Amino acid sequence: MKLRSKHDPEIARLAIPAFGTLVAGPLYILADTAIVGHIGSAELGGLALATTIFLTIHGFLIFLAYGTTAMVSRLIGAGDTTRAAHVSVQGLWLALLLGLPSAGLIWWQADWLLTTLGSSGASHGFGRTYLVVGAGGLPFLLMLLAGAGSFHGRQNTTLPLVVAVGSAALNLVLESVAVLWLGYGIGASALSTVIAEGVAAMIYTVKVIGWARQLGVSIAPQLSTITGLVQAGKPLILRNLALRGAFTAATAVAARVGVAAVGGHQIGLQVWSTLALALDAVAIAGQALTGRWLGAGAVEQARQAARRMIEVDVGLGVVMGALVFVTRHWVAAAFSTDAEVVAAAGIVLVWVALTAPLNGFVFALDGILIGAGDHRYLGRTMAAASVVFAILAWTVNTTDAGLNWLWACLGAFMVLRAGTLWWRWRSDHWIVVGA
Repeated sequence: MKLRSKHDPEIARLAIPAFGTLVAGPLYILADTAIVGHIGSAELGGLALATTIFLTIHGFLIFLAYGTTAMVSRLIGAGDTTRAAHVSVQGLWLALLLGLPSAGLIWWQADWLLTTLGSSGASHGFGRTYLVVGAGGLPFLLMLLAGAGSFHGRQNTTLPLVVAVGSAALNLVLESVAVLWLGYGIGASALSTVIAEGVAAMIYTVKVIGWARQLGVSIAPQLSTITGLVQAGKPLILRNLALRGAFTAATAVAARVGVAAVGGHQIGLQVWSTLALALDAVAIAGQALTGRWLGAGAVEQARQAARRMIEVDVGLGVVMGALVFVTRHWVAAAFSTDAEVVAAAGIVLVWVALTAPLNGFVFALDGILIGAGDHRYLGRTMAAASVVFAILAWTVNTTDAGLNWLWACLGAFMVLRAGTLWWRWRSDHWIVVGA
């Protein structure tokens, strides 16, 4: 790996602030996990299942951020700023149209969703409380994603950083006061997150509408553009659904192992997700830069920047993996006072540390191909990798192999993804120039 590259300043300018944006949603849940974990193991188990549902929906619909970033960056690279603003406004409308029915579905089927994931006993009630209250923030979360995608596409990751840090801090303060000081339960934890998401969504809406008005772009919903965004996002929906499906299946298997196992799995999964999105910050730079260079027809610039982003993300993975490995016992103890949960989390965090460099490789390539608009390939290969993981997870479940083998299967899942992405990047099939 080169120590310096001419692409480093631009990658850093985009990737460092993008980190804050990407981890906003998971940071809400990470704070919830840390605080609820000190209430009790049953509450933590309920939170694990409820947040798995929210993260599945988040992963399913994160195409609102990724797709908007790729489309806006391409249009700006091709010099069509007006169209980029129009797409940004319609992305917000699409987020609202998807968020409202998603919240309604959760309110209607909360018990069924939790039971499907294997919830039982006291954990089920706590999980239902968090799920029902937290569903009110879904429209806000999706509008947040669409707004952040617009700014990433414009090569502006500073505002998303400010919004993400500010809303995460607001969530932590509200939650600490409500739960730790005033003594309210898991429902207050969920409500704090809803309020923080609402504030962030409002800021993005005001900013995007202001940009559109400056360019004389209508802010009214336009069905043809919204439909086009959905059509363009279908492969990414498949990709995200397959990815979240794999981790949902993993949580369901962990829940059947036992309360301590699912608690440890929840802690490990939240750390994995937070690190993954930290590494995905470079992928956001990949989306923005690849889209811009290909939109402008600069193929060689796109290739060089992509190669450097892969190197940087793998290096970050090595550093983060080493940090998690060294601090795994302290990290586990910070999330729970239950000795069995802490022990289970310690096992999982070893796997989190070992797979971090591989994750950096995968996420960098993912972002590059999303920026290039190679969505169909990403959707199909992710679906195939998820099917393989489902078979492996089923084997773990039927043989009672335990948490260690479950996370070994997740490692195999990432290896398969790495192979398919590397093969695609080495070819020229992902290179398409113009708006």
